[in-house]
Amino acid sequence: MERRLDSLAEQLKKGDPQAASELVDTYYEGIYLYMRRLGHNQQTSEDLTQESFMRAWQHTEQLQNNSALNGWLYRIAGNASRQYWRKHKGRNAVSIEGFEIPHGQDSEDEKLALQEQLSRLSSAVAKLPLKLRDVVVLHYMQHLSIAEAAEATGVRKGTFKSRLNRALKTLRKEFG
Repeated sequence: MERRLDSLAEQLKKGDPQAASELVDTYYEGIYLYMRRLGHNQQTSEDLTQESFMRAWQHTEQLQNNSALNGWLYRIAGNASRQYWRKHKGRNAVSIEGFEIPHGQDSEDEKLALQEQLSRLSSAVAKLPLKLRDVVVLHYMQHLSIAEAAEATGVRKGTFKSRLNRALKTLRKEFG
């Protein structure tokens, strides 16, 4: 997989349209879910996902090295999201998606209690300031490493860890 992404990055830098198509095929669902998890509605998420890929294609020269493809693309998507929120300050985030109930042998009561907790967690994450929500979504929901997520947000790893720590403290307060 890593070699394929290295090759994809090289082809993107050369302006290969097939590479752009492969980039979309590989990352569309992840970027769309990222937008949903940042609190955008379905239509806005679709629009911002498409916009992210257009921006990526227009700025392939900014792709520094092949191993940074993941962080680079999420950074472009995060910038598109932040720009949207700046333009639409009065709008509230919709309920975020991405929390799933683990499969198991739990009783219906346990499943309902877990669903309630996940609903509360989803609401709490959606209420976080955008910078803090972004770090939680990137690391815990998009499963980016600290290094990739830091690159995606355009901050150093230490800053990213600090924001993640603040976000987790805020969420812990919410859940007492």
